[in-house]
Amino acid sequence: MAAGNYLRHMPFKPVTAEVIEALRACLVQGELLTTAEHTSHYGHDETEDLNHPPEVVVRPRTTAEVARVVKVCAEYKIPITPIGGRTGLSGGALCVHGGVGLALDKMNAIENIDELNQQVTVQPGVITQNLMDAVAEKGMYYAPDPSSKGSCTIGGNLAENAGGPRAVKYGVTRDFVLNLEVVLPNGEVIWTGANTLKNSTGYDLTRLIVGSEGTLGVITKAVLRLVPKPTASRLMLVPFNSETQACEAVSAVFRAGITPSALEFMERDAIDFTLKHVPGINLVVPPEVKAHLLVEVDGQHDDALMRDCETILGVMEAHGCGEVLFAESSAEKDALWKMRRNVPVAVKAHTVYKEEDTVVPRYALPKLLAGVKAIGKEYGFRTICYGHAGDGNLHINIIREGLSDAFWNDELPKAIRKIFELTVSLGGTLSGEHGIGLVQRSYMDIAFSEQQLAVMRGIKDLFDPQGIMNPGKVL
Repeated sequence: MAAGNYLRHMPFKPVTAEVIEALRACLVQGELLTTAEHTSHYGHDETEDLNHPPEVVVRPRTTAEVARVVKVCAEYKIPITPIGGRTGLSGGALCVHGGVGLALDKMNAIENIDELNQQVTVQPGVITQNLMDAVAEKGMYYAPDPSSKGSCTIGGNLAENAGGPRAVKYGVTRDFVLNLEVVLPNGEVIWTGANTLKNSTGYDLTRLIVGSEGTLGVITKAVLRLVPKPTASRLMLVPFNSETQACEAVSAVFRAGITPSALEFMERDAIDFTLKHVPGINLVVPPEVKAHLLVEVDGQHDDALMRDCETILGVMEAHGCGEVLFAESSAEKDALWKMRRNVPVAVKAHTVYKEEDTVVPRYALPKLLAGVKAIGKEYGFRTICYGHAGDGNLHINIIREGLSDAFWNDELPKAIRKIFELTVSLGGTLSGEHGIGLVQRSYMDIAFSEQQLAVMRGIKDLFDPQGIMNPGKVL
């Protein structure tokens, strides 16, 4: 399928008074919003300073309402963009073609916690932290925990296949999904799989929908698997005088036979920004320290975790670490995690930035970091790097600071392309957990051949022949 085939359906029809009345008739419990205040509110996420408001916002409360809204959009050829918690960093929920913003925040029920089968059925608007807390009360654990877990939603996590610090041990969102209820772009409703741990029946539509960024349909319900809640954990902050040594220690931990529940990398600037921006974190970083690893192990038996910590400590010392800080209390653990989770917030508070969500095999992490710094030096920009080192997932924050509009818009994309070319050459790819969305789609040719992209376009065209579902994203 030629590249133009996917785009042949544009431009779309505008949202007229007739369309608004048809949409309003779809809603029994939901609401429809048209004021500039509301459309602007739903027109941005956390991607730089971008704002692409929809022409109208629809906030359904039921799957039936979603299906009726989508049918109207299909009938009138109106673009429709699913919107979750708006915490995304790739512009995936931005209404770049206007149309209908389908805000799913009112569909926020945890419908059933099945303790016997360790499953939970949820609507897409459920806040991730609320789900984690609800199942924890019953002794179970939902492990995917993005940094924005207090405000992001399950629907957005599913759309982007979100990860988070604990993906290194437990897996990403996709690994916890058993079944999905999806409204297709023609308004029909399907379930993608079965509520079973094993399923070899037909094509795996569930895994196709997860990570498809709302371009193939609207997720209206999810059945997620749970695991037993860990009863014990240990956390250590490990300083290094060299970023390279810190990165090299990462893969060595796994080669020593330990799989941490989290293994995070933060270079010096990331911690300095956060300590200035976030109050209540009492940490003094010696001037010679250039990077930290935050390492957590969890499980059911504290004595086993202590043995793991001893092994990890030996690995860190062999790679030249400084004095290790062990978090002895829950308050100390919370403070260290507060620091790590607030790094992106602190960076954004300082300046506009672009965040690239690169991922490589973890042994290649030192080469990726060194290459990113070299490209930054070549083009004259500053980067602040941190991320889920245990997964080889490095978040590269390119700081705007005093860079001109001309450089930011014309020259920086060339540097970003070099960063992605480096990433792919190291066996990696463009995104580990943030998705492609709007801002990374022009780099897809680096990771995929034209034949691979044609297959993706064919899938998109099969699901969404009018091209109305979250257009302008991924492809």
